Amino acid sequence: MIAAARRGESSAMIDEERERQKKRFEFESGEAELVGNGGAIELKGLGKMKRKVSQQKSQHRWRRKLFAVLLLGICFGSLWFMQKQYSRIRGLTSLQHRFVDRPKIAFLFIARNRLPLEMLWDAFFRGGDDRFSIFVHPRPGFLFNKATTKSVYFLDRQVNDSIQVDWGEASMIEAERILLRHALTDPLNDRFVFLSDSCIPLYNFSYTYDYIMSTSTSFVDSFADTKEGRYNPKMAPVIPVSNWRKGSQWAVLSRKHAEVVVNDETVLPMFQLYCKPADTSKVHNCIPDEHYVQTLLALKGLEGELTRRSLTHTSWDLSSSREHDRRGWHPVTYKFSDATPMLIKFIKEIDNIYYETEYRREWCSSKGKPSTCFLFARKFTRPAAMRLLNTSVLGVGS
Repeated sequence: MIAAARRGESSAMIDEERERQKKRFEFESGEAELVGNGGAIELKGLGKMKRKVSQQKSQHRWRRKLFAVLLLGICFGSLWFMQKQYSRIRGLTSLQHRFVDRPKIAFLFIARNRLPLEMLWDAFFRGGDDRFSIFVHPRPGFLFNKATTKSVYFLDRQVNDSIQVDWGEASMIEAERILLRHALTDPLNDRFVFLSDSCIPLYNFSYTYDYIMSTSTSFVDSFADTKEGRYNPKMAPVIPVSNWRKGSQWAVLSRKHAEVVVNDETVLPMFQLYCKPADTSKVHNCIPDEHYVQTLLALKGLEGELTRRSLTHTSWDLSSSREHDRRGWHPVTYKFSDATPMLIKFIKEIDNIYYETEYRREWCSSKGKPSTCFLFARKFTRPAAMRLLNTSVLGVGS
């Protein structure tokens, strides 16, 4: 009896233990099933659980790989896009430097009213693209509109603060300063060419542009003036006689030298007071525009930055002229009959200039090679200029 009771108690304990294990497996797997077989425990569903866990791990690995591939694709796509944008920006920058930021030449015309040679200059500027700007100083109140000019290049190109200019007076250099002040407002203007209303170009725009821009120097006709009477001792000590210079007013200035002229507040007042044409006594015969720029740059110690010759041809040899209007201080005026291919050929073949007061011969060169001395010439009447334009001897339209 006692043994049977003990066996029953042991059996009950075993059943209870089995029941606890069954519940535990069911709780953990949700699929475990406990089956008794001769005291052994068989777990059904355990294989299913392992397969499910393996499948989940495989799915996680696949998702991680897919995420990595997508991430790499995004990275490479971003790099490709950035490269395309960089190439595009570089291309735009290159175009900007080629077509927008190229330095320009400012052509500064001093005129009475209309520009009689405008159609010749119109043909010249057609080859200029965006490499030039134009400023005209006419008499006060004169406007370049469709009624006063036939060239689109001169429309509205007059300065709005022009002054009355009288020959031989300081008003001429004041007009030059006004033109420079307007032209300097454009930061791309790098050279500044003074021209009269009777000047013509001798070459096309491309040749002219390359010639002027091939050197960093200004072209200023400048030489020591040793003739008595031009320098007024009252200019000292502001302007020492050692810095007194003479030359043609038709200069080509660099931007640096143009700024020097515009910012001058010491030399100009001396010229306004003491540099004037001679009166009846012929004392101190001084023409301001023939001395001002040359003397100012010499006084500033800038002569080493100059090519000391003008690019504008002017004929002053009047000794053989019998015509009264070709005598005096003014240069010879070329009329219709003078405007021949032979004349232009003669001017273009000049390759040196001799300065008697300095015993100096200036040999002309461009880009380190011998070249013609002049790019412009004066004084030409309208009929003379139109004759040259019609014969294509200047090649300004090419």
